[in-house]
Amino acid sequence: MTTSTDQELLSITLADGARRLRDGSVTSRQLTQAFLDRINATDEEVHVFVTVTGETALAEAAAADDLLARGDATAPLTGLPIALKDVLMTKGVRTTAGSRMLDNLVPPYDATVVSRLRDAGAISVGKTNMDEFAMGSSTEHSAWFPTANPWDLERVPGGSSGGSAAAVAAQQCIASLGSDTGGSIRQPASFCGVVGLKPTYGRVSRYGLIAFASSLDQIGPFTRTVEDAALLLQAIAGPDPLDSTCYDEPVPDFSAQLDRGLDGLKVAAPQEFFGDGMDDDVAATIEASLDLLAANGAVIDRSPSMPSVPMALPVYYILAPSECSANLARFDGVKYGYGARGGESMWSDMEATRQHGFGREVKRRILLGAYALSAGYYDAYYLQAQKVRTLIRREFDRVFAEHDVIVAPTAPTVAFKQGEITDPYQMYLNDIYTIPANIAGLPAISIPGGFGADGMPVGLQFVGQRLDETTLLGVANAYEQIARWPTTPSSNVGST
Repeated sequence: MTTSTDQELLSITLADGARRLRDGSVTSRQLTQAFLDRINATDEEVHVFVTVTGETALAEAAAADDLLARGDATAPLTGLPIALKDVLMTKGVRTTAGSRMLDNLVPPYDATVVSRLRDAGAISVGKTNMDEFAMGSSTEHSAWFPTANPWDLERVPGGSSGGSAAAVAAQQCIASLGSDTGGSIRQPASFCGVVGLKPTYGRVSRYGLIAFASSLDQIGPFTRTVEDAALLLQAIAGPDPLDSTCYDEPVPDFSAQLDRGLDGLKVAAPQEFFGDGMDDDVAATIEASLDLLAANGAVIDRSPSMPSVPMALPVYYILAPSECSANLARFDGVKYGYGARGGESMWSDMEATRQHGFGREVKRRILLGAYALSAGYYDAYYLQAQKVRTLIRREFDRVFAEHDVIVAPTAPTVAFKQGEITDPYQMYLNDIYTIPANIAGLPAISIPGGFGADGMPVGLQFVGQRLDETTLLGVANAYEQIARWPTTPSSNVGST
């Protein structure tokens, strides 16, 4: 049973937690223990964590309390417990990417973002479940178990970062990190009613992120508030000599425009983001959000057209599988991870390793990618997709020449029931509104925008200009302060 004191701790935000730790009204050990107790009490229901690092977390919390007591805690996230998607390398802690291929992998190093979180004083409580190798939109494609949505345990939390989103919604941590290749932060954030930010491609180092599609992958935060997303991004962003795709740009103060408001804001609502396929209740919720933006001073412009945007989905399902087929070639059973043995030759062992080590969805995408890259099809598919990618980028640039942000739904539906979608193409359509930002390499955020069918959360998405997360976060925060939608369910998880 969760006490009122425990509930107060579980509801804490990063920003408030940092203040309370410094004024001594709570200790890091109290905070960390409350979340570990919550994980212990609820994870049999939601199935979020692949690995819980409770002992290490409590030791780090004790060290943080010593620093705080001496007044030596200068790191901004000192003593604050978060969770990490199991696609991020963590030194000495099992990292599986949701795949049997990496069942027993214990990395000898940390991903850059993990190192930066440690430097910022944050404490990891564990690794969260995900679709295998980040390929999926429901976290049903994990090799270990499906994760449930805290708002309705019979529904999915989205994917591929479903575990990280559900952990925040279920109050199992203050915040978490995920990765977004085609919507894998924003779509789960929408389904779970939390904030999910995909930074500009290259804003955050990908070193130590187990790669899916290297030209699309980006790491970002899940939080309960936009302010917290700004704080977490501040800790992980910046150049990294270990990742040549990182921008060599100074990291701005991402909290600088959180009080900007909406008055005079130029918001584009391109018609291609509001087309067929959206559920009626989602459409009504998004329209109400647009009305709220307009009532508070934003200028909503529905005239922009981005005719190439509907092509983003097929472009993605050529480019991403092509890149994954190359990236996943390293998993051959020879150097590390799962390896079949006892065949007639090394080649038969390698074939058996990939046959049994990869799940169905991963094998489907490897085959798609290998086909698109094969002789005779490369020009017709992969090269054409790259050309359309350029057109999509140019269309975003044209719209941003006259607007501050673009607004769109995050997903065309609310969270669906587990096992409800079995057709791969129907599953891929879940990312129809999130993929364009990945194709163009732009920052985008999903924030709670209301509720649709059966009281399930609906996400409102803002897309910003390249490297302008500051404006994006300011706009999202302004809407959040006006709407104030709840980010955690009042029941369902841990109510018994």
